[in-house]
Amino acid sequence: MTTYDVDLVVVGLGPGGEYAAQKLAEEGLDVVGIERDLVGGECPFYGCVPSKMMIRAANALAEARRVGQLAGTASVTPAWEQVARRIDKQATDHWQDDSHAERLEAAGVRIVRGEGTLTGPGTVRVGEDEYVGRRGVVLNVGTSPAVPPVEGLSGTPFWTNREVVRVTELPTSLAVVGGGPIGCELAQVFARFGTEVTLLEMADGLLGGDEPEAGESLARVFADEGIDVRTGVQVDRVEHDGDFVVHTSDGEIRVQQLLVAAGRTPNLAGLGLETVGLDPEADSLDVDDRQRLADRLWAVGDITGRGPYTHVSMYQADVVVRDVLGRPGSADYRAVTHVTFTDPEVGAVGLTEAQARDAGIDVRVGRAELPESSRGWIHQAGAEGLLKLVADADRGVLVGATSVGPSGGEVLGLLALAVHAEVPLERLASMHYAYPTFHRAVDVAVSSLR
Repeated sequence: MTTYDVDLVVVGLGPGGEYAAQKLAEEGLDVVGIERDLVGGECPFYGCVPSKMMIRAANALAEARRVGQLAGTASVTPAWEQVARRIDKQATDHWQDDSHAERLEAAGVRIVRGEGTLTGPGTVRVGEDEYVGRRGVVLNVGTSPAVPPVEGLSGTPFWTNREVVRVTELPTSLAVVGGGPIGCELAQVFARFGTEVTLLEMADGLLGGDEPEAGESLARVFADEGIDVRTGVQVDRVEHDGDFVVHTSDGEIRVQQLLVAAGRTPNLAGLGLETVGLDPEADSLDVDDRQRLADRLWAVGDITGRGPYTHVSMYQADVVVRDVLGRPGSADYRAVTHVTFTDPEVGAVGLTEAQARDAGIDVRVGRAELPESSRGWIHQAGAEGLLKLVADADRGVLVGATSVGPSGGEVLGLLALAVHAEVPLERLASMHYAYPTFHRAVDVAVSSLR
């Protein structure tokens, strides 16, 4: 075994690890980045970027079909090959990570390909080589698609988010297992391109981590678009005889293809956590406000359980960079944001009403219906949505908000700032909101707080 002494070892070069490695190398540290798959991680190759290209195309089709309600007649012919070509060439460069790797190497990061395993404090083994970080180790090993223990599922050619972004031909019919963000986004994409879609969700509503009103709004839109939404359904067994036969508590479904979007599993097994005094069976890693797990050991990204989002991983990585360099800074999770890029978009920040009540907060709730707003009335076709505000009555500030609508993720920016900066409700109520915009509905929601 050959041992290499360096300043810092980064295990996993997804968005957070990539960011930390590059910034610390630019500060003059000797950084080794270890990656077993593609440098850049899930987001640019299998997640955020290719899926949003699919969504952009599907939304363009939907908007074109709305012309009949607003401006005459229109006829569109979906062409999935254009989407597949754009993902293959523009988004992923044929699933090659050269641009990501070259950027890191230009900053001075040494990239090592392989599986990194902790062997002790500050030490990581890759094959027959060992890397000892004088400053320590940063873990950014990410997650993999979760596969539920459904009888008969294993061994069938089902899709996860990793396979679905490589699809070049659309199935005639598709069952989607999972009504969370990934399942909802992709169900709508395929339906808008002409696939017959059945969406199966075990919980009582879609988007279980969000306000129930958001899931209800989305379910109405999906039903109007012809998606067969089945909630409160258990998948019992799967068979594959050329088609997929999905046996559920709600009956049998025969489809050409099956997409499993049932959450994510942290890539912690075999990482060697026991060698640094951590539980090897842990579902997530509990970090402090500087992203520390132990002395000279940090973690960022999905594995910390603070939100499975690229922006959270990069935010955490910046906290790590500051800590490694001895600069002030700590993580603040009061205003974590996320957006589900369905149509309507569902954006949320901070606590839901239920979470706030469970935390013992004296809750006041405000709401505005988007179709009743001036912009919603003008927009007409595709104007489904709402705003929901969750306030702490004792402190007079927002602790959470949900924005559902055509620009839900963009309107969320105003609300995220209000939650993060703890803007007094009276200050929000005294603002002027541009007319006629979707964000003007915030004024109505603030006025309705009770």
